Amino acid sequence: MPSLKDLRNRISSVQATRKITKAMQMVAAAKLRRAQEAAEAARPYAERMEAVLANLAAGMTGQDEAPKLMVGTGKDDVHLLVVATADRGLCGAFNTAIVKLAREHARRLTGEGKTVKILCVGKKGADQLKRLFPQSMVGVIDMSGTKKIGFNNANEIAERVLGMFDAGEFDVATLFYSEFGSVISQVPTAQQLIPAHVPEAGEAGEADADAGAYEYEPEESEILATLLPRNISVQIFKGLLENAASEQGARMTAMDNATRNAGDMIDKLTLQYNRSRQAQITKELIEIISGAEAL
Repeated sequence: MPSLKDLRNRISSVQATRKITKAMQMVAAAKLRRAQEAAEAARPYAERMEAVLANLAAGMTGQDEAPKLMVGTGKDDVHLLVVATADRGLCGAFNTAIVKLAREHARRLTGEGKTVKILCVGKKGADQLKRLFPQSMVGVIDMSGTKKIGFNNANEIAERVLGMFDAGEFDVATLFYSEFGSVISQVPTAQQLIPAHVPEAGEAGEADADAGAYEYEPEESEILATLLPRNISVQIFKGLLENAASEQGARMTAMDNATRNAGDMIDKLTLQYNRSRQAQITKELIEIISGAEAL
């Protein structure tokens, strides 16, 4: 049974931990608002970009004139998985959920005889995937020094992916990130980047359904050749912003739970301390009374 001093030290330690988790919860709550606004602001632009690509693709007459980023290499042998996670922990199952989705995707592809390559954005995902797929890792992009995610960060990642595609290092590229739903809801998502996912006419949105036919100049294939690389940067940027909001939401929830658990532990330890103290006092009183009676 721990002594009274041990119980006091443990209570003090848990109280200090509760102060830290409470402060981290408040910081995450402050960062969440800005990250959520940025993520929600990026969604319409990314959706509109996909709608424009759908309209351009619908106006093309054949696959021969389509850019390579749209039709792919014609093969499905080598897959690049771009796994975006956080560079810090203490955010619940945020990183693990993304890695789990990427792991299941990689194992399914490997079971089908495909070659898998993994490019990690964020150290936490890289730490886990290095142990599971050491031979498949092709690089890690560290964003721990980035104070605020900008389009230039996404553009650098997109340029690296496009460089690998132009070099013939893969056939299909898929981005893994967590889509922000709410503070308690972050959905791990897989989005194909190359070949570009072009929504069908019915998926383009109600706003485009009633729109008239467009005539593009120059030709659709030339416009697509310019828009498709930018679309990859846009989709990666959207994924990074969704990840940033999801990370802060998950950290806020995790720290709130940790603060509550620390409070419950302090109550239990305090009760145990009071009982031990009362038992010690009672024992001392009995010893005093017994000694007095012996005299």
